[in-house]
Amino acid sequence: MENRGLDPVPDDQRTGRVRTLFPTWVTANMTVLLLTVGAGLTVFDGLNFWQVLVVAVTAPVVSFGMVGLVSIAGKQGGAPGMALSRAVFGQRGNLCPGALLWVARWGWETVNAVTGSYALLAVLDLMFDIRRTHTLTLVTLTAFVAASFLVSGLGIRALRVSSRVSVLLFGAASLLVLAHLIGSTPWRTVLDRPPGPSAMMIAGIGTLAAGGISWVPSAPDFARYLPHSASGRAMVGAAVGGALVTVLPMVMMGAVMAVSSPHLAVTKDPVAFIGDLLPRWISVPYLLTAVAGMALINAMSMYSAGFTAQTLGFAVPRAWAVGVNAAISLLIGGTLMLVATNFIGTFLSFLTLLGVTFSAWIGVFGVDLLRGRTYDSAALMDTSPGSGYWYAGGFSRQAMGAWAAALVTGLLFTDVEWFSGPLTASWIGRHGLGWAATILVAAGVYAALPRAADGTGGEPARF
Repeated sequence: MENRGLDPVPDDQRTGRVRTLFPTWVTANMTVLLLTVGAGLTVFDGLNFWQVLVVAVTAPVVSFGMVGLVSIAGKQGGAPGMALSRAVFGQRGNLCPGALLWVARWGWETVNAVTGSYALLAVLDLMFDIRRTHTLTLVTLTAFVAASFLVSGLGIRALRVSSRVSVLLFGAASLLVLAHLIGSTPWRTVLDRPPGPSAMMIAGIGTLAAGGISWVPSAPDFARYLPHSASGRAMVGAAVGGALVTVLPMVMMGAVMAVSSPHLAVTKDPVAFIGDLLPRWISVPYLLTAVAGMALINAMSMYSAGFTAQTLGFAVPRAWAVGVNAAISLLIGGTLMLVATNFIGTFLSFLTLLGVTFSAWIGVFGVDLLRGRTYDSAALMDTSPGSGYWYAGGFSRQAMGAWAAALVTGLLFTDVEWFSGPLTASWIGRHGLGWAATILVAAGVYAALPRAADGTGGEPARF
């Protein structure tokens, strides 16, 4: 079990290797919801095979390129992302983006828990003809969340080992699906589809990239055990490569499946629908490995959320902080599975909001990192007015101003089930690029302002 919380990893314990990041970021994308997103690109956006291919390559390169860049802060400071964020926003100021990102993780973990539970229910139906009931639904949800909590509670080593094993299993199961699709797909029909509007390609990239962006603040959490000598270029490559080998084939498989089964894009239970599309000898192992993959996605998210809870003042060990998110996932997930009628619509709306929420933090933190930020271990852990990261009353006014301006800007362009911003009819709003506008505003405003002077006296970092 990993006992370290927010405290930075000492240099003599930095024994990690960059190659461990590759299976980590492969695992972060092992969700069958990518099949549904791929189907939506074909059914709703009207994109053909080649346009979906462009979307499936561009989105992970953009989003996980940012994941890789921000992970460099982990090797520089040796602390979790939201602890390093104190150096940017101030000890008190960091509570604002921290609280918002923590709440956003509730939704991300809930969506994954619900999807994983659907997969378990689908396997029980396929293998044993056990039909879904309210009681069984809650039991599978509890089992899924408990498994996620166990791995995340154990810590980084358990996550690394589990990721390596799950990548191999999920990769083998995905090859079975690919082989089946190659032999059963009416390829002439697939390849002869006319192209859709270019605007829909841009919107598709925006939607798909929003999911990857949610991992950016967590990137340092998984890189903090790397030595200072670790290659930043290799870290970016591991993040982008890990995302591509998962996102690309799964989105393309969803798009191909949707040509003959368009209801994949709108089904309330996407996992059971996928089980019906494939032969049982393929669907059962595929869904079982998908359950493991989604449990690990949740474990990774809970792992980071535990650190975020600690930065917000929860004075409990890391594993107990993780348990708070597990309980919330059970509560919200049970409600969603028993009450929600439009799971996919809710998921896409959540992705949109998630992108804006995380992007405001990314723009500010990214510019601060590129300015050559160094991290003082003592100042990071000192939350008193004597901290080197106290700034003005505990706030970095420059960072907080840029973050708030960007967040408001992003919401102006956002159109989801629950509300519509006044600028959604603009080019940015129509193309689902509110998250991109958010990053640009946050980065531009923060870069234009003078850097707040801290009390650490550190020298700029070298990358």
